[in-house]
Amino acid sequence: MGEKVVAAGFGPADRQRYRRKLRDCLEALERLLAEGRFDRPRNLMGLEIELNLVGADGLPRMMNAQVLERIASSDFQTELGMFNLEVNVAPHRLAGHVFSQLAEELRTGLGYAHRKAEELGAGVMMIGILPTLTRHDVDLVHLSDVDRYMLLNDQIVAARGEDFTLEIDGVERLGCTAASITPEAACTSVQLHLQVTPARFADVWNAAQAVAAVQIATGANSPFLFGRELWRETRPPLFQQATDTRPPELQAQGVRPRTWFGERWVDSAYELFEENLRYFPALLPLCDDEDPLRVLGDGGVPSLQELVLHNGTVYRWNRPVYGVVDGVPHLRVENRVLPAGPTVDDVVANAAFYYGLVRSLAEDPRPVWKRMSFAEASDNFDAACRHGIDAELRWPRPGRGGTAAVPAVKLVRDELLPLAAAGLDAWGIEPADRDRYLGIVEERCRRRFNGASWQVETFRLAQEAGLDREAALAATARRYRELALAGEPVHTWPVRSPGTYPQQTG
Repeated sequence: MGEKVVAAGFGPADRQRYRRKLRDCLEALERLLAEGRFDRPRNLMGLEIELNLVGADGLPRMMNAQVLERIASSDFQTELGMFNLEVNVAPHRLAGHVFSQLAEELRTGLGYAHRKAEELGAGVMMIGILPTLTRHDVDLVHLSDVDRYMLLNDQIVAARGEDFTLEIDGVERLGCTAASITPEAACTSVQLHLQVTPARFADVWNAAQAVAAVQIATGANSPFLFGRELWRETRPPLFQQATDTRPPELQAQGVRPRTWFGERWVDSAYELFEENLRYFPALLPLCDDEDPLRVLGDGGVPSLQELVLHNGTVYRWNRPVYGVVDGVPHLRVENRVLPAGPTVDDVVANAAFYYGLVRSLAEDPRPVWKRMSFAEASDNFDAACRHGIDAELRWPRPGRGGTAAVPAVKLVRDELLPLAAAGLDAWGIEPADRDRYLGIVEERCRRRFNGASWQVETFRLAQEAGLDREAALAATARRYRELALAGEPVHTWPVRSPGTYPQQTG
C-alpha cells in the first residue's frame, strides 16, 4: 500500500477489468512458481515498526506530517492516523550478530526521530495501543492527509454501507460505533518479514500460524482502548472490527472478515493468493499498463501490481508477500502479530524468538500442524489475545498423540525456547545474541510479566492512589514513556503508582 494512489471514483467497468487483471496475475504467479523463477535462499529478514506520536503529558499528537518533514529520512513514512509513523529497517541477513546490530540501528534511528519530534513538542513511543487515545482522536478528521488512506476509507465504508460497530468484552466492556476506519490507527504493530523459497513457504507459514498465540502471550502490550481495560492484546479484535466490510447479515452468513487468521493449514503460497482473490472483493481496483502474461511470455518478470495491491487489503496475521528485486521475484512471509514496543530490546527479543522458533518448527520431521488442528491454533490465538501471559494454550503432547492445555509460560520455557535456540543456531546466530535476546523472553515468562501486565498493574495502582480513570491512564502513559526511553526491557520495569511522578512539560 506504499504506492501513490490517486483518489478517484470506480465504476462497474473498473472492477471487472481489475478482476480480469487479478486472474492474469494469479496465472502468471502460478507459472513463475512452476518454472522455478524465484530467488535462491538468502536468509533475509526485514522489520517494520508502527509508532505513536505522544507528548510529555502522555497524550497523542496529531502531527505526523510535520514530524516527517523534520526527520527527512526515507526510512520513516506516514501511517493511517495523524498520530502515527512507521519506520522501515533495510533487510538483514539472519546470521552472526544480526540482532545486536539491528538493536543498535533501531536505537539510533528511533532516537533521532524522537529528538526531531521533541522539537515540535512530541515524542516517539512504541506501544500496541496508546492508553490515552479517545474516540475523538480516531475520528476521520485525524486520518493522515494521504490520498490512498482516504480512498481506502471511502471504499471500505461504501462496502459496509453503515457505521462500524466496535464491541469488545474483556475485563471491562467497550461498545461504540465509528463512521470511518480511523480506529484502526490505534493499532500499532511490528511486522517481521522472512524471505523464503516457494518450496519452504508453506512450512514457514504454517509454523508462523501455529506460534502466533505464543507471540501474543509473551509480547502482549495493548490492554486499553478508549479508557477501558479490555483484552491483554486488544489490537486483533479492534483491527478486525475497524476494517470489517460485512454488515451483520453477511457476518451471519459466514462471510470471511478482511482481517483474518485463516481457516486451514496450506500446502503452497499460491493457495493463499488464490483465496484472497476468491473470497475478497477488490477495494482499490486500480490497474496499471503491465500485461503480466505478455511480460512472462517475453522472458521477463511481471510486477503483478494488481495482485500486490489486492493482497495488501486482506489483513492476514501472517500474510504472503510477492516482490521483485533487481528483476528477480521472491516470496516472503509477513508476520503481523506483534504489538510495537515496549523497548528496542523487547522488539528484538520478540524477533529473535520468532525467527528461531519458526526455523525449528518448519524443519521438524513431525510438524506441529500435523499434530494439532487449525481450529486449535485459531482458538489459541484468541485465548492469548484475551489473557496475554496468563493464557493457557493447547499444544501437541511431546511424544504422544493429541493435544493438551498448558500454561503459555510453561510451554515457552520448557519446550519452545530450546527450539528457538536451536533455530537461531541453524541460522548461524552468534551465541551471545541468541542468549541475550531469548533470555529476555525467558525472564518475561519466569516473572509472568510483559508490557500489558505492567500497564494494567501501574494503572490500577494509580487509581488506588486516588487518581480518576483519565488521570490514571495519562500517568501510566507518562511513566511508560519515561521507562521506554530509558531502554531497559519491560520485565525489569518497576511497578508502583505513577501518580507521585510529576507531569513533565515540553
